[in-house]
Amino acid sequence: MKAAQFSRFGGPEVLEIVELPDPHPGAGEIRIAVRAAGVNASDWKKRQGLMDQELPQTMGYEAAGVVDEIGDGVEGVALGDRVFGFGGDGAAQAERAVLSAWAPIPASLDFAGAAALPSAVETAARALDQLGVRGGGTLLISGASGSVGSAAVQLAVARGARVIGTGSPATHDQLRALGAEPVAYGEGMSERVRAIAPNGVDRALDVAGSGILPELVDLVGGAERVITVADFDGAQRHGVRFSRGDAGRAVYALGQVADLVAVGRFTLPVGRSFALADVAEAHRVGESGDVRGKLVLLV
Repeated sequence: MKAAQFSRFGGPEVLEIVELPDPHPGAGEIRIAVRAAGVNASDWKKRQGLMDQELPQTMGYEAAGVVDEIGDGVEGVALGDRVFGFGGDGAAQAERAVLSAWAPIPASLDFAGAAALPSAVETAARALDQLGVRGGGTLLISGASGSVGSAAVQLAVARGARVIGTGSPATHDQLRALGAEPVAYGEGMSERVRAIAPNGVDRALDVAGSGILPELVDLVGGAERVITVADFDGAQRHGVRFSRGDAGRAVYALGQVADLVAVGRFTLPVGRSFALADVAEAHRVGESGDVRGKLVLLV
């Protein structure tokens, strides 16, 4: 099968499409014929050598496609089913991928839209769980218009929270449509939040990683009520928890989001799609930050 891989660290030019043996699912896993795979910031961090150090590395953690092989002990899924989920071996940007967690694709969603969901949804749900967002209260999300931020807005609203989301003025209509009350980021953000939430903010989630943690801690009244998914160094400096998946991933959220999509209560737009062979260009576009919405490879 064809797969995206790099054998040295560097810029997008180190990416290549290689031939690899077809993978096969183990117990509790399934294999899909991949139709689309998501592209994330972690992909280019890996390519730059900022994460895993082994070489070569195949790419991709999330994909959508058609089930074509089922491992031992798996129930509730059949050959030919349309599913989306997480690649068990970090090699989802390929013609075939083994999934360790998955959910059925709602009839209203195409493969590209489904492939955009897993990473953003899991990250958002995990952070909300760690913050204790389970119903009621006011949640401030810094960087609410990106993929993870948009997912967090919708999941928090579904849990019954009031959500205030920061973003540029150009994103405010989008944030309102998702259920958030928009506030412009930048100088004076805290005053703008206090103006619409005079009784205070209960919790805050930092998705942007833009050095905003001291303001968030001040707004909620304590570092223990703030979580960041984007500012590891700032979290250490200010005593804020950095959310990471090694303490347990919120894979249950895949099924919940599938249900929300089916009833029109969740959406995550695809910003741009690329052929698998154009994975290097997808990295260039992603690193530039010029495209709003999720980047997806079509296989």
